Amino acid sequence: MNFFVYLLLLLLNGLVVGALARLALPGKDPMSIPQTIGIGIAGSFLAGLVLALLGAQNAGGWLLSLAFAAAGVYLVRRSRGGDLTSPGSPPGVDRGI
Repeated sequence: MNFFVYLLLLLLNGLVVGALARLALPGKDPMSIPQTIGIGIAGSFLAGLVLALLGAQNAGGWLLSLAFAAAGVYLVRRSRGGDLTSPGSPPGVDRGI
């Protein structure tokens, strides 16, 4: 497979997994498309590592990728001062504190 095609498929996979992870948590997320792709790729990577350590062969890869990406979205929310249902404010916005 061509390396360029591989990178495009990796970005598309990251976008789909990241978007589904954002949809899995209630509320709006002030994240850009590159951040969404990054969350999706990180979730897929961590799921692949866990499955490799468990010795599984492609068992539940998408579901575990989604779970790790949703955890990543939650951590981004917590870093912005939000919680499970409210995303908090994006970086650089005065919180009125």
